[in-house]
Amino acid sequence: MRILVGVQGTGNGHLSRCAALAEALAKQPDISVDYLVSGRTKEQFFDMDVFGQWQWRQGLTFAVERGKVQGFETLRRNDWQQFWQDVRKLDLSSYDLVVSDYEPITAWAGRFQRKRVIGLGRQYAFYQPTPSLPITAMQRQLIRWFAPADEVVGMHWFDDGSHLLPPIIHQRAVAETIEPDRYLVYLPFESLTEIHRLLLHFPQLRFDVYHPQAECQQIGHIRYSSPTRIGFAQSLASAVGVISNAGFETASEALALGKKLLVKPLAGQFEQLANARCLAHYGFAQQMDTLDAKTVSRWLAMASGVPQPWPDVATAVANWLKNGATMPVRQLSSQLWQRMEEDNYRDYLRCY
Repeated sequence: MRILVGVQGTGNGHLSRCAALAEALAKQPDISVDYLVSGRTKEQFFDMDVFGQWQWRQGLTFAVERGKVQGFETLRRNDWQQFWQDVRKLDLSSYDLVVSDYEPITAWAGRFQRKRVIGLGRQYAFYQPTPSLPITAMQRQLIRWFAPADEVVGMHWFDDGSHLLPPIIHQRAVAETIEPDRYLVYLPFESLTEIHRLLLHFPQLRFDVYHPQAECQQIGHIRYSSPTRIGFAQSLASAVGVISNAGFETASEALALGKKLLVKPLAGQFEQLANARCLAHYGFAQQMDTLDAKTVSRWLAMASGVPQPWPDVATAVANWLKNGATMPVRQLSSQLWQRMEEDNYRDYLRCY
């Protein structure tokens, strides 16, 4: 069995999720996996060893300014001629299966070459109507067009559809102690200047800020770092709460550890808006639409969350792929959500 996995590199959440999957796939015998990553310049990727000799393509990405997706600039800046050239040139003849974590080159190449494409990841939760994630028909069609798939395996925080699995969590650090005055801030699409101004309102607290434009330095009670997977995981483990955009993977990792969560969705990005509404509606997080100190103050006064015991989804998916992904997705979904319920019940019994 030979598999090509396409990884959308516009956000670090895709990379974190696929890194966990790559580690699980590496433990499977009689399976060969290659990785193709796109969505930003090759020099901007980091901590990529888990993907071996990975391939890079330019792909497609969003243009973002001051925390908002710029629709016209997104259309103008992407090199569409190069994109379709890369789609046509990608040879899939040696692969039995293509898995796309919302990576469009592998997805479209699979469609044109009539290879079986499995869409795996958060965006594929929107591929089919999901009551807790309402979007418009046009938005759903855009998601289907961007990275088409023959079968979809979406991910969500709870069982709300037969095409959904719990999140794949990639955690590398466990804190010996949680520091009650330390918070992780991950707002990669916001202005660093505006982030700094916001955090100056809270000198009694300590903040670890990860941002792609940050230089590693300490300014008073604020520590700035460029994103690294291990460093981020260590900060997440020791923090009591997280302030982030409304990307799926960061929220999932925070919830898995029971961190208090405040999300600021990326304006103009309907997936993040749907994520934020869902998190707030079901009590998983608080939402703010601007970097507002009053909202942060109210959130800081709230109690911490409860860890979400999601099962080992990466290993289950790796086993499923190794066996040719012949089991219906609805059956894989049912098994994993049932496993979570059983784990919850065992945890309940241990408390009494």
